[in-house]
Amino acid sequence: MTGVRTWLAGSRPRTWPASLVPPFVGTAASDAAADGAVVWWRAAFALIVSLCIQIAVNYANDYSDGVRGTDVARVGPQRLVASGAATPAAVRRAAFAAFGVAAVFGIVVAAAVSWWLVVAGGASMVAAWYYTGGRRPYGYRGLGELFVFVFFGLVATAGSAFVQDARLTVLGIAASVPVGLGSVALLISNNLRDLPTDEQAGKRTLAVRVGDRPTRAMYVVVVFLVVFSPLYLTLLRPWAILGVAAAVVAIAPVRAVLRGATGPALVGVLVGTGRLQIVVGALLTVGLALGT
Repeated sequence: MTGVRTWLAGSRPRTWPASLVPPFVGTAASDAAADGAVVWWRAAFALIVSLCIQIAVNYANDYSDGVRGTDVARVGPQRLVASGAATPAAVRRAAFAAFGVAAVFGIVVAAAVSWWLVVAGGASMVAAWYYTGGRRPYGYRGLGELFVFVFFGLVATAGSAFVQDARLTVLGIAASVPVGLGSVALLISNNLRDLPTDEQAGKRTLAVRVGDRPTRAMYVVVVFLVVFSPLYLTLLRPWAILGVAAAVVAIAPVRAVLRGATGPALVGVLVGTGRLQIVVGALLTVGLALGT
C-alpha cells in the first residue's frame, strides 16, 4: 500500500464505530430530537469532531508505541511507524493535524452553544494523546478502558445531546452508558488479541494485568451489558428497546472468545465487536428518535 491507502489503514477504520456511534445516539437522545428541532449542522460538526479525535488518537498511539518499540511484533495489521511505512515525525504531524481539524469544528460549535464544549474537547484531546504518550501513559497502566468509557461514552454522547439542547439531560447521560460500554468492549477485544505481544513489550494493559481468562470473562460481561442496558432507557423512551435486538450480532464474537480464540482469530472478534457497536448504535438512534 502507498499514499492515501497507507494513511487510511493507519487511521484504523475498524475502530471508527467508537467515534461514529456517540454523535448519532447523543443527537437522538436530545430533547431537540423529540421535538423535531434538531440543528443538523451542529450534529454534523459534532460527528466530525468525534471522528477526528478518534483518528488522532489512533495516529498518536501509532507514534508513541512505534517510538517505544511496542508495536514491533503484532498479530493484527502493522502500524505505520513500526512497519517503516511512515516516519515517526510524519505520524505525529498527522495526529496533530487531526486534532487541529477537530479543534476548528469544535470551536465553531462552542461559539454557537457554550464555551464549556471547549473544555470537554480539550480534555478529550489531552486524554487521547496521553493514552500511550508522555512519560507515564495511562494505557500502559491498565486505565484505558476507564478513559474510553468516559470520553467515547459519557463525554461524546452526552456532549452531542448538549450540542442540541445546550444543557445536560438525564437521557443524554443515560444513553451514553451502552455507547461507552461498546467502546470498552472494542478495546478489550483489541487488548485480548495483543495480550501476548503487549506483555512481552512491557505494555501493562488491563488485559495483561488480569490475564487471559479474566479478560475473556470481562469481555462477555461488557457485551452483555451493551446489549441489554438499553432496557432501562425504555423508562424514558420506550422504543429504545430496539437496541436489545442487537443480541443476535453479539453471538459470534462472544462464542469465539468463550471458545478460546487466539491470534488472528481474535481479529474477527474485533471486527464483530465493531459491527455490534454499529448495530446497537443504529437501533438506539432509531429507537430514541422515535420519542415517547
